[in-house]
Amino acid sequence: MSIFDSSLISAAFWIAKGTGLTVALIVGAMFLGLIVGLPMAAIQVYGPRWARFLVMVYVWFFRGIPILVLLFLFYFGVFSPLEAWLTKFFGVRINLPFLASVTTLGLASGAYQSQIFRGAMLSLHMGQYEAALSLGFTRLGALVNIILPQALRIAIPAWANEYSILLKDSAIAYVLGTLEIMSRIKLMVATFHMHVPFYILAGFIYYFLTWLGIKALKKLEAKTRIPGLGSDGDAHFPEANEEIGTDERLEENPNAKPVPKPA
Repeated sequence: MSIFDSSLISAAFWIAKGTGLTVALIVGAMFLGLIVGLPMAAIQVYGPRWARFLVMVYVWFFRGIPILVLLFLFYFGVFSPLEAWLTKFFGVRINLPFLASVTTLGLASGAYQSQIFRGAMLSLHMGQYEAALSLGFTRLGALVNIILPQALRIAIPAWANEYSILLKDSAIAYVLGTLEIMSRIKLMVATFHMHVPFYILAGFIYYFLTWLGIKALKKLEAKTRIPGLGSDGDAHFPEANEEIGTDERLEENPNAKPVPKPA
């Protein structure tokens, strides 16, 4: 069969639509994980003991159960009854596989993202938070205006890693009938009986999406980088420290003893 066969060209366009659905799935799941993960991270660092315990239970639940099991739990335990109820009382039908996949992957990603942002917040000096409170900020105001902007910047590299992991996890969503990349690839394999070429194509698409997303996040990291400020939020000026010699020190304080440069 020629690669220019019309049926194969139609299959390529159909798989491209699945790629778009995968992108929508990942964007939705990452955004939901961000909404869930940020507040939980703040609670773990600055919240009361009982709230930290609840967040810990949530995190261990989603980190301890495989994604495949979570997909089935939410699909049959939450969204199937919800769809039946909406259909019965309101006549509304929803894209059940896609909604279940986005929600499950997003909630699971929220557990992991909470640890990413928690680490970023802990890397900041507690004195910044305390200083904001002493200046009249509320606890929420100090968190939103002082802590979160810095934590989000610091978390970008780890967030890029979470994106690549979530992208690969999304391939499991085909078990619910979500028409993403792997679901369409499997249908094409069954139709054309060409296993290796189609699975190579799937690998190439996932590789390209991973490269594209990480490249975009690296550009965001470079754009938000603050000169002289390390990834841990502390100031680092190695070049300036190396260039400060005895002459400059003596000019500032004539009574100071010369400090030799390290060998």
